[in-house]
This record gives sequence, structure tokens and C-alpha cells, in this order.
Amino acid sequence: MERRVVITGLGAITPIGKNVFETWEGIKNKKCGIDKITAFDNTRIQNKFSC
Repeated sequence: MERRVVITGLGAITPIGKNVFETWEGIKNKKCGIDKITAFDNTRIQNKFSC
């Protein structure tokens, strides 16, 4: 029996883009999605960086 796959769309929400197009542009432009954590107090955790 032959199996078929149908791709109905693409989606991506990443640190460098809110959709596939923005993410791909970010990759091509060598944009970095890693930065210092600033949204909350990180003094009690070892890791100071996040995606």
C-alpha cells in the first residue's frame, strides 16, 4: 500500500520571527534569537540567557 502525505500549510513562531517568512528572513540575515533574560528577576537562576 502506498502512503501519501499532504502538507496543508506551514507555521512558525520563533524568537526571530512571528511567521515562516519572518523567520526565514531572520535566518538569512543571521539574526540571533538568544538574548539576556530581562522579563523577570533572574538572580536566583543559573542561566541568564534564553531564546
